[in-house]
Amino acid sequence: MLDSCKLKSACNLPLICNKKIINTAGTSNAEVPLAGPGMYQLDITLRRGQSLAARDRGGTSDPYVKFKIGGKEVFRSKIIHKNLNPVWEEKACILVDHLREPLYIKVFDYDFGLQDDFMGSAFLDLTQLELNRPTDVTLTLKDPHYPDHDLGIILLSVILTPKEGESRDVTMLMRKSWKRSSKFQTQSLRLSDLHRKSHLWRGIVSITLIEGRDLKAMDSNGLSDPYVKFRLGHQKYKSKIMPKTLNPQWREQFDFHLYEERGGIIDITAWDKDAGKRDDFIGRCQVDLSALSREQTHKLELQLEEGEGHLVLLVTLTASATVSISDLSVNSLEDQKEREEILKRYSPLRIFHNLKDVGFLQVKVIRAEGLMAADVTGKSDPFCVVELNNDRLLTHTVYKNLNPEWNKVFTFNIKDIHSVLEVTVYDEDRDRSADFLGKVAIPLLSIQNGEQKAYVLKNKQLTGPTKGVIYLEIDVIFNAVKASLRTLIPKEQKYIEEENRLSKQLLLRNFIRMKRCVMVLVNAAYYINSCFDWDSPPRSLAAFVVVEDMLEDEEEEDDKDDKDSEKKGFINKIYAIQEVCVSVQNILDEVASFGERIKNTFNWTVPFLSWLAIVALCVFTAILYCIPLRYIVLVWGINKFTKKLRSPYAIDNNELLDFLSRVPSDVQVVQYQELKPDPSHSPYKRKKNNLG
Repeated sequence: MLDSCKLKSACNLPLICNKKIINTAGTSNAEVPLAGPGMYQLDITLRRGQSLAARDRGGTSDPYVKFKIGGKEVFRSKIIHKNLNPVWEEKACILVDHLREPLYIKVFDYDFGLQDDFMGSAFLDLTQLELNRPTDVTLTLKDPHYPDHDLGIILLSVILTPKEGESRDVTMLMRKSWKRSSKFQTQSLRLSDLHRKSHLWRGIVSITLIEGRDLKAMDSNGLSDPYVKFRLGHQKYKSKIMPKTLNPQWREQFDFHLYEERGGIIDITAWDKDAGKRDDFIGRCQVDLSALSREQTHKLELQLEEGEGHLVLLVTLTASATVSISDLSVNSLEDQKEREEILKRYSPLRIFHNLKDVGFLQVKVIRAEGLMAADVTGKSDPFCVVELNNDRLLTHTVYKNLNPEWNKVFTFNIKDIHSVLEVTVYDEDRDRSADFLGKVAIPLLSIQNGEQKAYVLKNKQLTGPTKGVIYLEIDVIFNAVKASLRTLIPKEQKYIEEENRLSKQLLLRNFIRMKRCVMVLVNAAYYINSCFDWDSPPRSLAAFVVVEDMLEDEEEEDDKDDKDSEKKGFINKIYAIQEVCVSVQNILDEVASFGERIKNTFNWTVPFLSWLAIVALCVFTAILYCIPLRYIVLVWGINKFTKKLRSPYAIDNNELLDFLSRVPSDVQVVQYQELKPDPSHSPYKRKKNNLG
């Protein structure tokens, strides 16, 4: 219903009336029927802006437009970078309860990490619009504090259509969908997009960012630290930063979902990372997916507009239907014939058929009990969001109920058996963002098929319980061989994750985690040192025999190592410069997680991965027994040296690191740990946890 729409609470600012195409003084042609009371649909096309105000130091702006009705934001345009005459050509469809409230238009200059600058505002009197007739509107932007300043104009095309003839059920459904779109303003993917097309996406666009060529130098040293942002609708992806280069080699792959049959347009912007300051804009380009053929990989060399250089991409469009929603009464998996087809699809005999299709997941969201009351009436309006990696589906809302029943069935295709199913319950609120009620995270490998279970809802950090339980029944069917092979390739990146924020508690926790890992190494060093001190003569004697055998032929190289160590004494002083606190926090987390994942591999935290490691070691041992090591090294070297020739755009990866990325860290083990529900199953007497 909505092409693009966001709702959120906002304070009203005084705006100046405009008299261009629309006469806002209250006079109109008596022969033209004017809009009266009732439900209306307002279709708006935001055309362009002209001679907008400059708000950046370079004499330009990064403008975007907000539309508001009754103090609520109903539409926000995309950002046009470095342009005072932007062209948007964006469409929005808005439902209007009555025409007494004017449509407010506000223009802002986007400032990364700072408060956006106000560039002017205007309003459109809806009572002066002619029904069922397209109207071109020119609005002059004004600033209430500086009414004499010329801030440019905004050009629109609008058409107002009465909706009184439609059935109440359809109208209410559209209004509910419209309200629902306000609940995820902090998320990259809006729920209004999920409501369209029965929540389903029509295909996948797979993008590989290969490299950049001759990018614009933004730093004083004649180089840049470039990275690239991608946007398709409200799906976003940000590449890694390549330091000090004008010809970066990214080699990154990610997927977007296609919700429209005709495709869409991918907006691509290149930026230069500037520590402590606003990042510099390098250039932009677009990819029109409707012009690309499906089931074929396209190599694109895109010229950056408003800048210099090229970006090289590989783009593949694939038709797919891997997610679905149905009612519990029409559950397809209960059909034995359907289940047999699925089992056959993932049987061991079909190992090499579509290696990306690892398995099948079905989630029955049955009901919840004892939820937290989020409204002043002591009730809530709960709905449920089900996520698997980048697939997001949701249930309908059950109004005024703390024990809702949804009885919905969600199906997904599994691309990685090590994924985690996330089920989150929210309270729908018309006037502001949805209130968080609880969440559970369930690793697919821990699911017991066909068992209806009550999962205790946790807080946002998944560290402790909150009020209520949710009843789920989950089935997982997968091919173990495909799942094992998939473990050795890079993990799918979640492109709608919230950015990490600085937290004193989180920073301290990551420091303690890393300290534990370091202490393990220190204790190992003490153990080795005790062998040389002969604290335990049998142990020292055994160590002496082993070391003697290893060093028998290497005595001549000791002198060289001593000379090299003297040269390395001054290298580490460069690292004395402190990093940004958030970077330090993330680095501590990565280091601690790496050590914890190694530990959890050997202590059988995830039996599937531990067994996979054992099988891999046994296979390698058998190969080493049958084939001389020199031949294995020769084949490995030939493969490494010819990889770029055989596959120029292949993404480099390390199979061992990819394997470890699937092993949960200690923090994730706690997050995925299932809490036991209260046996009495009375209203929970737990303390209300802080949901923030």
